[in-house]
Amino acid sequence: MSILVVGSLAFDDIETPFGHSPDTLGGSSTYIALSASYFTDKVEMVGVVGADFEDKHFQVLHSRDIDTKGIKKVEEGKTFRWAGRYHYDMNTRDTLDTQLNVFADFDPQVPHEYRKADFVCLGNIDPKLQLRVLDQILQPKLVICDTMNFWIEGQPEELKETLARVDIFIINDSEARLLSGDPNLVKSARIIRAMGPKTLIIKKGEHGALLFTDNGIFVAPAFPLESIYDPTGAGDTFAGGFIGHLARCESITEAEMRKAVLYGSAMASFCVEKFGTEKLCDLDLLEIEDRYESFRDLSKIED
Repeated sequence: MSILVVGSLAFDDIETPFGHSPDTLGGSSTYIALSASYFTDKVEMVGVVGADFEDKHFQVLHSRDIDTKGIKKVEEGKTFRWAGRYHYDMNTRDTLDTQLNVFADFDPQVPHEYRKADFVCLGNIDPKLQLRVLDQILQPKLVICDTMNFWIEGQPEELKETLARVDIFIINDSEARLLSGDPNLVKSARIIRAMGPKTLIIKKGEHGALLFTDNGIFVAPAFPLESIYDPTGAGDTFAGGFIGHLARCESITEAEMRKAVLYGSAMASFCVEKFGTEKLCDLDLLEIEDRYESFRDLSKIED
């Protein structure tokens, strides 16, 4: 099954209590695509970069057999840049600088060979751009979408229009409360699912994730790590693992979606162990399966 990923590609300048990583390859679609590539051999990307995005950066993606024909390179511009500093608890961060550069004029054009994609994963971009992508896709089996506070507050109507065409929506707990207008996550889930997406995932960072479907609620634990170096991109990495597992399934059932949440959580737990996408470029399937089993064991009760 093919996965089309649309979102940002960026260079990040990351500071945490454990170090500093300048000019780090990042962006929502980069994390999603790298994570998903461990589950399927057909991941396609649509995005935009500047002249400073060199062959070595493309090679990171090509090393995971990711198709980059949909990435437009603007020779007279620079790639989107973000700088941030994380506090000691790693749950709070300050944005130090944001330079949209060529991303400010991003107009996603989906190549014809991508328009038959089975799965579509829309990263955290303007909901108007998310709609533009969906207008170009023929008959996707599944559409997954992410967003952030900026779009919830700034473009609520456009976001709701997007959600009406989405199958699975992934957000964090603060975003869920903001979008729903209710502090209770269970009530928030009911309100958001009424906007369109039948399946909702609410990420809670170090406290795991909640999956809401017609069949009930599934609670996934967070993996207890001793060393967390950089939480940047963990949510996008989760989305990549989640959609990656579903893409390799013969049918999408409640059980497989619950497994997908654990695979997404496993991939996110790897991501935070090193800066940027470094860890995502150096995994093998055995590591991933071992981490997945560890997630399952966290909540297992023996008779």
